[in-house]
Amino acid sequence: MSDKKKKKKNAAGLSSLAPGNEASAIQGRERSWTGLVEAGDGERADKYIAEIAGILSRSQIKARGARIFVNGKEEKLSRRLASGDRIEVAWTDEPSHSLKPEKLDVQILYEDENVFVFDKAQGMVTHPANGNWSGTLANAAVWLDAERKGEGEAPRGGIVHRLDKDTSGVIIVARNTETHEFLASQFKNRSTRKEYWAIVRGSPAGNAGHLENCLTRDKYNRKKFVGNESQGKRAVTDYRVLARWSVEGRRDYALVALYPKTGRTHQLRIHMSGMGCPILGDPLYAQSDFFFPDATLMLHARRLRIVLPGFAEPMVFKAPTPSRFLAMLALLEKKGRRVHRT
Repeated sequence: MSDKKKKKKNAAGLSSLAPGNEASAIQGRERSWTGLVEAGDGERADKYIAEIAGILSRSQIKARGARIFVNGKEEKLSRRLASGDRIEVAWTDEPSHSLKPEKLDVQILYEDENVFVFDKAQGMVTHPANGNWSGTLANAAVWLDAERKGEGEAPRGGIVHRLDKDTSGVIIVARNTETHEFLASQFKNRSTRKEYWAIVRGSPAGNAGHLENCLTRDKYNRKKFVGNESQGKRAVTDYRVLARWSVEGRRDYALVALYPKTGRTHQLRIHMSGMGCPILGDPLYAQSDFFFPDATLMLHARRLRIVLPGFAEPMVFKAPTPSRFLAMLALLEKKGRRVHRT
């Protein structure tokens, strides 16, 4: 399975591949995929499907009730694969809870027949999951899509990438399967450019820097991830310091622009915490702040550069600076003094 583009397209149910190699079928909400293992000898089946075949993520495998068959026999997700194994995957098109359209208060930065670009508010969940089956951006997107098209039944939401619940800012949603694939491929090959703003506690070294390590789930707290030199998924972030403050000569703060080159869960939060400058208001990777104990997560997806279907050149979408940032920056100007570092 060396042609990853074809595999991805096949997984989306858009086209078929060469006879005898791989096939994809959609029957209502049920989907299936088959293929021969040509790389990843000795890999776990779930990891192979997620990272080599690119069919479903490991979380989607579980959420969508995927069943895995190796050489015609149903196997556990942990089954080790060998070269030449025929692997089959069957899953439902949606999680067990249906995605229902909801008319919600959302800010639209841009829309056309293929996409919605939102300025997601802090506190809004991107996609339904345990404990959040309604009130999400995906629920709003399917309602908007149906309302625009005048159709009685809303289609399934096309969330291309995600933002944490407490992260605000730019997020793009596909309105059809072809666009979803087109946009997702850009995130996968890292041709998009994302810029975040963060207010951090501490003073980063230098005016700019490069952060790189591997991230893996914390074995003591399943909600968290930890940095690791060799185990886990590679995570890369560049940063640039925009402003620094010292409050009462006791604690430093900074406004930082972050440029993630990969898209790992909690990547920016872990990288900043790992360098001793946790994002202010982070409930997982930072302690409550002495001067600003009521701060919420100061992380904002400010800008996204991406090519849309039908356009030759990338477009840049920018979310306005949120009110919580403006208020915190005003407090830093009032309570602290600017620190200049060359």
